[in-house]
Amino acid sequence: MKVQLLVSEWCVPCRAAEQIWRDVANERTIAFEVLDVGQPEGRAVVAALGVRTVPATVIDDALRHIGVPTRGEALEFVAAAPQRATASPQYVGLTFEPTSAWAIAAAAVYLVAAGAALVFGGGIVGDAIWRGAAIHVFGLGFAAFLVLGLGEHLLPRFTARPIRMGAAAWWQQGLLHAGTLALAAGLAFGARPLALAGGVAAWVAFAIFAGRVWPLLAAGPRDVVA
Repeated sequence: MKVQLLVSEWCVPCRAAEQIWRDVANERTIAFEVLDVGQPEGRAVVAALGVRTVPATVIDDALRHIGVPTRGEALEFVAAAPQRATASPQYVGLTFEPTSAWAIAAAAVYLVAAGAALVFGGGIVGDAIWRGAAIHVFGLGFAAFLVLGLGEHLLPRFTARPIRMGAAAWWQQGLLHAGTLALAAGLAFGARPLALAGGVAAWVAFAIFAGRVWPLLAAGPRDVVA
């Protein structure tokens, strides 16, 4: 059973509808996806079914509900779907997943830390012993975490394909935190083995992220409702 929720960035009720359907999708074996009507996949469904407002719920290519359904209504719509036994890839919608929010928050913290270190170290051309560490905190801490947070949120929406969430999303962040801090400490104190270990941890984090987003980028054109 396929459930498509049509949403838009400007639609406040869409967030409530998305949360209800996410809860139901965690319980029932349905293929749940969030389609932005501003993207080609969403526009195709709107044109095919004559949808005039959002949020709108489409089940197996048929318009079933306009507005925010109650939890009971949503469960009734998918009553024929069996209980879900295992986790599945998720379609990312309007709201940030916790991992995305934490990644962007971490990016902001690392940006402040790197900026402060550069200022107190004489700026970009300074010669403080922590200058190299500060630059890597900016590159790994700020830039990489920003890519992780925005990437896992935006790519599923732009490609209309699900991304693997769960433990992998948290592991990549933990490894990147450990790698960033170990690399910075190793450079600051001249501990090359520690810096190397940090670089390896960061590389593993990048590999996990690449494994999560590759299925979205490598798949062929997505079929949409004609």
